Amino acid sequence: MSIFDHNSGAGVKSQPGSAMIGVLTPIWQRVLQLSSVGLEDNFFDLGGDSSLALELFNEIAHACGRELPPVMIYHAPTIASLAGLLEGSTELRFPPLVLLKPGTEKPPVFITHGLGGSVIDFYQVLKHIQLPHPIYGMQTKGIDGVEEPFERIEDMAQFYLDAIKEVQPHGPYFLIGFSLGGLVTLEMAQRLSESGEKVALLAMLDSYPHIRYLSTAQRLRLATRLAARRLLAVMKLGMRGALSYTLRPSKRPLLISTDRYRPPDGVLLSPAMQRVRDRAYLALTRYRPRFYPGKIWFVRAEISTEFPHDPVAVWGKFAQSFEVETVPGDHLGIMTTHFDSLAAVISRFVKEALGTK
Repeated sequence: MSIFDHNSGAGVKSQPGSAMIGVLTPIWQRVLQLSSVGLEDNFFDLGGDSSLALELFNEIAHACGRELPPVMIYHAPTIASLAGLLEGSTELRFPPLVLLKPGTEKPPVFITHGLGGSVIDFYQVLKHIQLPHPIYGMQTKGIDGVEEPFERIEDMAQFYLDAIKEVQPHGPYFLIGFSLGGLVTLEMAQRLSESGEKVALLAMLDSYPHIRYLSTAQRLRLATRLAARRLLAVMKLGMRGALSYTLRPSKRPLLISTDRYRPPDGVLLSPAMQRVRDRAYLALTRYRPRFYPGKIWFVRAEISTEFPHDPVAVWGKFAQSFEVETVPGDHLGIMTTHFDSLAAVISRFVKEALGTK
């Protein structure tokens, strides 16, 4: 089932007038800032996105006392279908693969999540990808709040390989990974190559190893740039703001993640999603990249933030061939603001790998 199917979740509906519909309707109206929302109106058609989905499910958890991952909006994108799920007593489980976009041609394309472990942030990008191939997204363990999340990228990679081989037993494989997912797809490509399978495309979207695996020169350049940026921020704040800025305790050390997502103001991550992110960061710190005997197609964010400015210096020695494409925006902006540019590059990468420019 595709997340773009407006009837997704239609098989599980709540009856009009049910108590749960009465709870959900004002929440949807408030989050989407609409005066009215129909029971069968699709969340994304109403202007919903990944950030609003997070806000929506945080309010639902507060009102209903039942925590669901925001990715549930892809399975139940209407008030009626979501109410039906919430009124049910069955424990909800999530498969490792989700069909994000249907297609008529083979082979499929597989996209791996960022630090949050969910495919929810790909929605806008996928709408703009011009490919006739089905696109699947990976979802990690633990977003359901039941299973324990992974603590090693190697375990994530094998988990996803087992899943994609049920869809595509043999290559050529087309793998794309955003942020942390780039490291996961790198490990997947390593394992496929070692087993004799062909990897036609390994695309890493603004993905970098933990700072401890950068060279001394790279760490120094990065630290210098970040220090200059902090100094500029302090100068703009003025003396009083500067004191507050310098005294404010930091919750994250340098490069604590490869995903700079921030929840909306006043919205906290659910315990399950926070646990997934914490374990994913632990996996990031443990993963040491190794040489890949193939080509890496890399997408670099034009605006460097917490990451190295030159991906060639980081990854060039880890691949037999390395190609870089720069797209507008910063690390998260390439997904949320400049998604059309990113989608165009992804489409071109796949076509070039297929030999059908």
